Amino acid sequence: MPIPVAVLGAGSFGTCLAMLCARQHDVMLWARDPEVAEAIERDRRNPRYLSEIELPRAVRATADLGEALANAELVILAVPSHGIRRVMAEASKSLDPGAILVSTIKGIEVETGLTMSGVLEEVLDPVFHPRLVFLSGPSFAKEVALKKPTAVTLASREEAYAISVQASISCPWFRCYSHDDVVGVEVGGALKNVVAIAVGMCDGLDMGLNARAGLMTRGLREIGRLGVALGANPLTFQGLSGMGDLILTCTGDLSRNRSVGIELGRGRRLNDIVAGMSQVAEGVRTTWAVCRLADRLGVEMPIAQAVKGVLDGEMTPLEAGRSLMTRQLRAERE
Repeated sequence: MPIPVAVLGAGSFGTCLAMLCARQHDVMLWARDPEVAEAIERDRRNPRYLSEIELPRAVRATADLGEALANAELVILAVPSHGIRRVMAEASKSLDPGAILVSTIKGIEVETGLTMSGVLEEVLDPVFHPRLVFLSGPSFAKEVALKKPTAVTLASREEAYAISVQASISCPWFRCYSHDDVVGVEVGGALKNVVAIAVGMCDGLDMGLNARAGLMTRGLREIGRLGVALGANPLTFQGLSGMGDLILTCTGDLSRNRSVGIELGRGRRLNDIVAGMSQVAEGVRTTWAVCRLADRLGVEMPIAQAVKGVLDGEMTPLEAGRSLMTRQLRAERE
């Protein structure tokens, strides 16, 4: 049955999910920039993201947050992690009390060390907390928009809400699985971006496929170590939001975080790389946040710390790689 859907964020992922939902539902796409909203309404294309793809008529666009949320039963959050607190504080004034919220945001707040579920629970009225759903998994926006087969995970502490969203947005090329491990799904989705920067640096230095595979495998171990410390089920990291998303982000040419790493490996400065990007590479901010969080929890994360060292200009990518290869020898299970 069609329902009113609001998508907050007109970046590439918000745009592709608006297109996806428009198969069955009427969609309001909120863009922060009024010019983007006007262009979508006028031209049926997003002028900045996925601009080669025409948007369905069922997608309307607005720069008015209240208008976007009016009567929306399903609200999809697709803004950058550093903007979610501000946007949702404003959005909370217009949310329907019965709305289900789906976060697609992969990150950890630098200032607090909170995952997006923690941020949303601080900002939103408790009535919404059971109805928070978190989407993660290997899903490049362009491929979803082009109807390439994609499988993702939807996690909610009340799994019935994840199942409800699963039924609302799944289609023949976008398959959703339900889950109840919110912490595990969020940690996997956020930290794979950090590992992708490390793998990108490895590729930029032309260190070879053996090194790439080793980094990915040990990176997954780090992700699981922090996740378990936060209360996640270790088996979650074997799934789509763990290993699946890690493989895609570390090897796919559409990965922004891998691209940042490649350019760092080739000797470019972080500020120059980021200045030339039209989209956010969440892994940069997540690296700083996760290292601070790991220190607080006493969790050892050498790959994340090495990436942070490069981002902070304290070591070169080559030195970071050597530091990882010459650490004290230990058992693989550690």
